Amino acid sequence: MKIKRGPNFELEGSYDMEKVKLIRLASPTDASVLDRLNEEFNGGRMPLEEIEYSLQQSDEIVAIAYLGDEPVGFACAQSFKSFCYRELVGEITEMYIQERARRQGLAGMLLVFLEEQLIARGVSTVKVLTGHDNRQAIGAYEKSGYKREDEVLLEKELRIQDIR
Repeated sequence: MKIKRGPNFELEGSYDMEKVKLIRLASPTDASVLDRLNEEFNGGRMPLEEIEYSLQQSDEIVAIAYLGDEPVGFACAQSFKSFCYRELVGEITEMYIQERARRQGLAGMLLVFLEEQLIARGVSTVKVLTGHDNRQAIGAYEKSGYKREDEVLLEKELRIQDIR
């Protein structure tokens, strides 16, 4: 049996499709899937045209996780350069796996996929920010070799009237 699953991959042989796990780069045609998954994760919707444009124009790495034929998660990463450091730095900015697909290795597969993409760009260090009480995510990151750092996140919402 040959299963064609997209422009970059296909599977051959006999597989229980419920158990096949696959990670691939997202493309603009995935906008509606990403919108649905992001709504589950972040609680907001985006116009599909904005998602398509972002996937076409951005340097962001967006990966989709499949369990069988169903998209069940996604993850995003970016790389950036600062004059303060010689090395290009990577950051994993988002990761979401639907509850029903957790504890099946997909988070680790997404991390490996993003890390490979970042390495291909010349990144040697990658950072992740997650909630201090998000034990499941912290466990997945630590299982993949990430170590806790002693940093503090500060955030401020900027409004035009604040700068005048």
